[in-house]
Amino acid sequence: MATLTSKNLFVGYSTTSNNKNNQLVDLKLVEQDLLNHFHIRQGEKLMNPTFGTIIWDMLFEPLTEEVKSLIVHDVNKIINYDPRITAKDVIITEYESGLQIECFLTYLPYNISEKLKLQFDQSSRLLMQ
Repeated sequence: MATLTSKNLFVGYSTTSNNKNNQLVDLKLVEQDLLNHFHIRQGEKLMNPTFGTIIWDMLFEPLTEEVKSLIVHDVNKIINYDPRITAKDVIITEYESGLQIECFLTYLPYNISEKLKLQFDQSSRLLMQ
């Protein structure tokens, strides 16, 4: 990940941060916001039933082309929800206990790109590599 030398553009707080003051800035904050969105099952957020992801509901479905298409659409919708990032490619693969999603993200204010790899495990865990 690139090091930014300019003043922080985005500042936020996280209860999962290892920082003493729980503060997250810039790329780490954007990444945490994105992960938070993927942790929420669609329909779980009070007063916003379309927020969240359908991936948790698709883990036990056969990975047909139709299911892949639904997941790719969902991942793009979640990424496009945040105006600070955009996704280039979304690749879905199955592994023994879940689904792996790879996306190539661009953090727009910085023009920095990186690959994000998420594993949605059937044990109801989201792992990031």
